[in-house]
Amino acid sequence: MSETIFSKIIRREIPADIVYEDDLILAFRDIQPQAPIHILVIPKQPIESISTVTPADQAVLGHLMVKIQQIAAEAELVNGYRVVTNIGADGGQTVSHLHFHILGQRQMAWPPG
Repeated sequence: MSETIFSKIIRREIPADIVYEDDLILAFRDIQPQAPIHILVIPKQPIESISTVTPADQAVLGHLMVKIQQIAAEAELVNGYRVVTNIGADGGQTVSHLHFHILGQRQMAWPPG
């Protein structure tokens, strides 16, 4: 996988407003928020997208899903929130490092995009 802005954030080469970190994942506020709360959650290990996930990624992805719930609770998203990942160019993925968007504190429209 090629170098990405997220790799640089993980290594602290680029600053980020980090809201959660452990050995496996990092969560930080999006610099171009699409909702009052917009947090990105990424695995520290390089995974390009959902389309490249392997069985070896199962543990980190399960951990990530559990932590998304915790991060949303800590952000006080009590009325609900949306979790989104974009896959590939047609799916709107602009950074080739798996990431999940937690969006909240506004009513979400459907269908998206």
